[in-house]
Amino acid sequence: MKRYRFLHLLILIPFLSGFDMTKHNIPTDEILSGGPPKDGIPALSNPKFVSAEEADFVKKDDRVLGLFINGEAKAYPIKIMNWHEIVNDTVGGKKVLVSYCPLCGTGMAFDPHIEGKHHTFGVSGLLYKSDVLMYDHQTESLWSQIKQEAVTGKRTGTRIKMIPLSHTTWEGWRKKHPLTRVLSTDTGYTRNYFRDPYTAYSGNDLLMFPVGKVDERYPTKSWVLGVTLSGQSKGYSFLELRNAPRSFTDTIGKETIKIVYEPKYRTTQVFDSKGKEIPTIIAYWFAWAAFHPDAAVYTAPLPTE
Repeated sequence: MKRYRFLHLLILIPFLSGFDMTKHNIPTDEILSGGPPKDGIPALSNPKFVSAEEADFVKKDDRVLGLFINGEAKAYPIKIMNWHEIVNDTVGGKKVLVSYCPLCGTGMAFDPHIEGKHHTFGVSGLLYKSDVLMYDHQTESLWSQIKQEAVTGKRTGTRIKMIPLSHTTWEGWRKKHPLTRVLSTDTGYTRNYFRDPYTAYSGNDLLMFPVGKVDERYPTKSWVLGVTLSGQSKGYSFLELRNAPRSFTDTIGKETIKIVYEPKYRTTQVFDSKGKEIPTIIAYWFAWAAFHPDAAVYTAPLPTE
């Protein structure tokens, strides 16, 4: 059995965080401090954007999170998201919450209308299973990004709706959306957006925080596509996808889906049987497995002789 070393001094935080955890649906002793305090990683709520031509700070192989809603495209470079993790924004006339967890590699977008009211979000400084815990400014409930629900506070158990987002390269996103706008480095904060503080972390198999039992079927930080439909989940390791057709159909429960894998840009899209894009997750394997330990796993067919 491989042993995993943890790089961080763990701080059990329920009584120190400033958040009311009286109501909760996860073990509060598994909520850990990530280091920075509440809002120590500042979310962006009045983001500025530049045109694709003006975005010379983004290189073609840089990873971006992309949204396309009602004819408007926006890109959120990971090099900026590393330092802010959350952007409260509007795309195509729709309010959106864009989130990124550097420790899990997860970029996810949500509809921030909850029970009919628009919510804005910040970074709590806390983690659950190594994943960022967001908090809403309206009730200060904590929300697990990967679980897609509130885990403490007034909103505990409330789900938040995920919306389709592309986790791809700048080259790949711009090719599809040449008129895209790009999140500007003019954020109002002094950060070195040209330094990746997670280079060492992403380049090895060490985890900074415990996540329970580590699933060793794939390398810890290899990429996986995670799909959930009608309460059933399935993981598609990129190590499997490279041996699969670039486009193929599969089933999750009784649902038929179409998966499109673009190896050049290391990205995927998933569509339902009617051709509608399905919100999915691209994550480090350890993170997907920690939150979906019982999920099915796709195995590419063996090559024929």
